Amino acid sequence: MSDSIDPGGEPVEDLKPEDMAPPAVSADRPVMESPPPAEPQAPTIRWVYRHALPVRLAHWINVLCLPILIMSGLQIFNAHPALYLGERSDRDRPILSLDTAFTDSGGIRGITTVFGHSFDTTGWLGASSDSDGRIHRRGFPAWATLPSHQWLAMGRRWHFFFAWLFVINGLLFGLYSFLSRHFDRDLVPFPKDLRGIGRAVRDHLLFRHPKGDEAARYNVLQKIAYTGVVFVLGPLIILTGMTMSPRMDAAFPWLLDLFGGRQSARTIHFIVCFAFVGFIGVHLFMVAVSGLWNNFRSMVVGRYRIAEIGVARHDQETN
Repeated sequence: MSDSIDPGGEPVEDLKPEDMAPPAVSADRPVMESPPPAEPQAPTIRWVYRHALPVRLAHWINVLCLPILIMSGLQIFNAHPALYLGERSDRDRPILSLDTAFTDSGGIRGITTVFGHSFDTTGWLGASSDSDGRIHRRGFPAWATLPSHQWLAMGRRWHFFFAWLFVINGLLFGLYSFLSRHFDRDLVPFPKDLRGIGRAVRDHLLFRHPKGDEAARYNVLQKIAYTGVVFVLGPLIILTGMTMSPRMDAAFPWLLDLFGGRQSARTIHFIVCFAFVGFIGVHLFMVAVSGLWNNFRSMVVGRYRIAEIGVARHDQETN
């Protein structure tokens, strides 16, 4: 064992590792123990009343009406599969037409023309196979129309009956929305909602869906979509449909001036119809990816299930 010299000149012994023991703890001085780590807590299930009965009834009536209106409307369109602007049909300058052309072998092919640009759409638009398996001249294919075979009179009956059901349902829903404050409480997007539209778009693109209390109410994109469909597209497709009726034109002549003529109204009606188709497709996709059964159940019984996940906390007691 070697010696070393301290600053005062006295030799001291080198300390061994075993000699460097921690200081003794007094018996009357308790050791402070660290709190146990937080443990995962099971999700807390909470049920919220998300959709009132009038909202659910209006929704399911529209589920019935819209497919029939769209398919019977395409049946009516097939009677003259072309769109124009203005008061009269200018067959030399349609903005859209679904037509056919004959091949050298005597067959037919479908030709779709949009603003003067033509595309071969055989089998889909202009010419498609019927129940007999042969290619026939028709605008939209049989599977997209109601009835499936070409029958204009029956298509009109289906269309007009469910159009009136759609109108009455929309009027009752609009009245309920304003009287119950469902419109301003749940549907209309306020400036504070619009400030978060960028984050909402990003979350939707990344499939990050609302959790907790945020899932109990509509987000800003839902508010914009539902308000636009119910209070913009709905009235627009009804008014343009009325404009195409000579009887309605006689009762409300200002409709022709509002839409720039019967043919312009027909074109707008057609565009709004496919806006509805686009909305339905996006709506069904989002319902499926954000929780199909939970969303479906809430639109049947009104109750929506929310899972809230937290951690257990241990409070530290101090003396």
